[in-house]
Amino acid sequence: MSSLSIIIPTLNEGGCLEHTLKCLSLLEPSPLEIIVVDGGSVDNTVAIAHNYDATISLSSIAGRAIQMNEGAKLATGKFLCFIHADTLVPYDLVTLIENTLSDQDIAGGGFISLMTGETTTRWGTSLHNYLKTYYAPFFFRPHLFLFKGLRLLFGDQVMFCRRGDFWDCGGFDDNLPIMEDADLCLRLVSYGRICLRNRVVHSSDRRVAKWGSLKANLIYLWIGILWGLGVKATYLKQFYADIR
Repeated sequence: MSSLSIIIPTLNEGGCLEHTLKCLSLLEPSPLEIIVVDGGSVDNTVAIAHNYDATISLSSIAGRAIQMNEGAKLATGKFLCFIHADTLVPYDLVTLIENTLSDQDIAGGGFISLMTGETTTRWGTSLHNYLKTYYAPFFFRPHLFLFKGLRLLFGDQVMFCRRGDFWDCGGFDDNLPIMEDADLCLRLVSYGRICLRNRVVHSSDRRVAKWGSLKANLIYLWIGILWGLGVKATYLKQFYADIR
C-alpha cells in the first residue's frame, strides 16, 4: 500500500481543480489519500472536490501555508506531497516520490515545472524557474548550496518530503503570505539534501498570461532578490497579486 498523502490547498479553483483531481485519480499506484483544504471558496471548488475520492477540510483562515499545514495535520501517510490546484503530475508520481525518499540522505524534493496554457507553453519562464532552483541558493545561501545540497523549490514544482521531517522542522510558516515553500527548504535541508527530480509537472500559465512574460519574469526575479536579501514576505506580497 502507498505511504503518500497528497495535499491540495484551494481557494476559488473551480476552473482547474477538476483537471487536477482527474489526473490524480489515474495515478498508478494510487496515493494513500488526497486531502483538499479549502480556504473559503465562493465558487464550485468544494462541490468539484466532493465528486472525487478526497478528504475535504474547510479552513477557517485562507492562506496557502495555513491550509497546507492543516492538510498535513490530517495526513496519515509517511510521505507528504503538496500540489497546487492548477498542476498536473506524472502517472507514476507515487513511485517517483517513494523511491526518492527511500534514500535517507534526501529530505525532500520536487519536479521540473513546465508552465503551459491552452495555446502556448511558456518556455522562457519555465527555464527561468528551473534555473532559479539552483542560482537562488547559490547566490544567497552558498554554504548550504555547496555543502548541504540546498535547492530552493516552489509550490508549482510539487514539493514532497517525509511527514516526520516536515513537522520536526516546523512545517510551513503560517505567517508567510508567499515564499513559504522556499522558507521550508531552508529548514528542511537540515535533515538531508533537497533534490529536483528530472521529470516534468505541468502548471497553469494564468499568472503569466495576465501579466505578460516580461512583467511576470521581472516580478519573479525582483521578489526573489529581495527575499534573498532578507526582505520580509509580508512586504513582498504586494507585488504578487492573487490571480485565478
